[in-house]
Parts: sequence; structure tokens; C-alpha cells
Amino acid sequence: MNITIAIVGLAILILLHEAGHFVVARAVGMRPRKFYLGFGPALAKVRRNGIEYGIGAIPLGGYVKIPGMHRPAPSDLDVHLGSALHEQPELVRSVGAVKRLLEAGDFAGARVAVPELEAAVDAAELSPGASRSARRGVNDLRDGLGADAYWRQRTWKRIVVIFAGPGMNILIALLLPVIAYTIGAPGDTTRVVKAVSPGTPAAHIGLRPGDEVVGVNGKPTPTFDAVSSRIRGSNGRRVQVTVLRQGRVVALRPARTKRIGGNWALGFRPAWLLQRYGIGGAVRRSAHDNWIATKGIAGFLPRLFTGSGRKDVSSTVGIVDTSSQAVGLNFELFLQVLGLISLSLALLNLLPLLPLDGGHIVFSVIEKIRGRAVGRAAYERVSAVGFALFMILMFIGLSNDISRLSGG
Repeated sequence: MNITIAIVGLAILILLHEAGHFVVARAVGMRPRKFYLGFGPALAKVRRNGIEYGIGAIPLGGYVKIPGMHRPAPSDLDVHLGSALHEQPELVRSVGAVKRLLEAGDFAGARVAVPELEAAVDAAELSPGASRSARRGVNDLRDGLGADAYWRQRTWKRIVVIFAGPGMNILIALLLPVIAYTIGAPGDTTRVVKAVSPGTPAAHIGLRPGDEVVGVNGKPTPTFDAVSSRIRGSNGRRVQVTVLRQGRVVALRPARTKRIGGNWALGFRPAWLLQRYGIGGAVRRSAHDNWIATKGIAGFLPRLFTGSGRKDVSSTVGIVDTSSQAVGLNFELFLQVLGLISLSLALLNLLPLLPLDGGHIVFSVIEKIRGRAVGRAAYERVSAVGFALFMILMFIGLSNDISRLSGG
């Protein structure tokens, strides 16, 4: 159940990210063509005011299609209509006419020629695959030549539409901790045991919820940090825990620690002191937490090129695992963790790499300086590099998560 809640929480963050793009695109005159809950084949869809709303078969996140993200190029026709031309060579006249107009930069003329190309595709006898590809190519070409195409908009419109996704995640990152601090968020960790996990060393030695850990291996533990450091530093050796139970000091029998979540542990969770604030105080605490987290993330990025930095990378698996643990501990803590994840998504998407949002913002600025659009081929080459770097990062994160979850 906790894992389900964590997955739903992550999916909502991604969905709201896409909703930010969608809402702002409509507000500045770029009418999106699609908005989907989930990915993959459509389980259900409906069209309203020229926009297709649907539910995808893969229930994670969302998807918004903004028209004309790139300037139409002659190579687009080769990609989408190549199979159709192979099956029906007579299409070459209509396709060639549009390609020549695109090569000449006559986008108004190309827009006028699209209906003729569409009629030729409709009349041609094509296999299902070639027909779908050709129709998709014609639709994308029409969108790319339209007045509301993204690449044709003024620079400030393009930037605000792209920033709206990360901006929504930043807003959520600020809002969720405010809710948590208003309700009562976990503050300082205490020495009191809140829960004991079944089948762990803590359960075997008889540790109980409500026990207060006052010593480890005969040494006093005035704070939970002292408890944690001594247990984690055991490296699998036996430790003896002394607790205060109903006013009596009880020394539990020794037990070897176990690898749990990548650390040496006994298998119990501590209780926290709750912190409650008014709206003003909650806003200030949230802003402070997000600023500290932002500095931490910014400082972490350069360390990606070192061994220590790579060990801290996590994938979706690790994110879901951490979120599910937070759900099991405290709902308010889950809100704080979800806010941190939302901030991380925003900052990751603002990296100046295509196909991330930050890359699109950088290219919009470059095109403003150049005074003309960058060709799609250039976009695709840079996107390929950015995508490769992103996949390497995700592979490192997944490897770290598998190693950590397996106790390695």
C-alpha cells in the first residue's frame, strides 16, 4: 500500500509538471493538441475544442503535445512519408512540391500546399503502417506551419511555456511543506522507539514500541544521533541496547546488526517531536528548507564526476522506495519528501541539456540572438547527446538502488 501511494505521488508530480506546460501554452495562444494522463496506447479519449484528452495505458505521469516544437524541415517528410513513397511512387509530386517550399523557407506556400499533400495521401492505397506514418507526418507538418506553432512564437512566450513545467514543480515544493508544517511535521528525532520491524534483530531481542534507548554497548546515548551512530558503526558486530521501559532500566540481550537499506541497523523506527506552525511560520520554514535543498542539489551536481557523487545518484526505484518509507513513518513526512522530490524534478529539468526543459530555454535564447530558428537536425544532434547523458545518469542511479536495496 505504501509503495502504491509513493508511485501515485510521483505520478501526480509529473502530471502537474505537464499541466503547467498545458495551461500556460493555452494562456499565451499556443493551443496544445493533446493532453494525456499516463503514456502509451489510449484506453479512452475525447476531443474538445480541437484538443484530444485521453488516458494512457501506462499510468505514470502525463503528456502534453504542443504544436510545432521544431521548425519543419524537408527531412521530416522523408522520415514520415518514406514508406508511403516506396509503396506509391506517384506521391513524389505532392511530397516534392512541399519539400521545395520548405527548402526555400517559404512556409506560407508550404502551408497552402499541405491540403493537396493530404488529399494525395488519403487517395493512395497504402499499408496500415505506411498510412499511419504518412498521416502523422502530414498532421505534424500542418501543426508546425500553423500560426500557433511553438517555434514561431516570440521568445518570451516560448520561455514561459517551457518554464511553466518546472515552475509548477517549484510551487508544489513550496506548498507541500507548508501543509506539513501547518498540520504538524516531524521535527527532532527522539530516542523513543515508535515501531519495530518484524523479523529484524530488534524484534528478536525484544525491543518494544515505547522503549527509550538510553545506552548502546554500555555507553550513554543522550540523543538519537548517538544511538544511530553507534549502531551504524557496529559493522555487523554484536551490540547491546539498554532501554528505559515503564520507568525501569532494562538491558536487552546482545544481537548482531543487519544490513537494512544500505546501513547497519537493528530494525526499529524512532519517534519524532512534532512541529506545528501558523501559516506565516510554515511559509518561512518551507522557503528555508527549499533554499537549503537547492544549495545542496547545486553543490551535488559537480560531484557527479567523482566517485562519491556517483554513489549518491538515485533512480525512480530509489525515489519510490524512499517515499514509501516516509509514508510508513508519517504522512506529514511523506509530504515533505514529496516536496523535495518535486524540487529535484524542477532543478533536473532546468539543466541546460536537450531534451530537458532547460535545454529548450537555452535554445530559445540562442535563436533570439541569431535572429532565426535553429534547424531540426541541430536539435536532434544535441538532444541525442543530452539523452545519452541522462540515460547514463539513470543507469548509475538504478545500479546504486539495486545495490542498496539488496544490502550491497
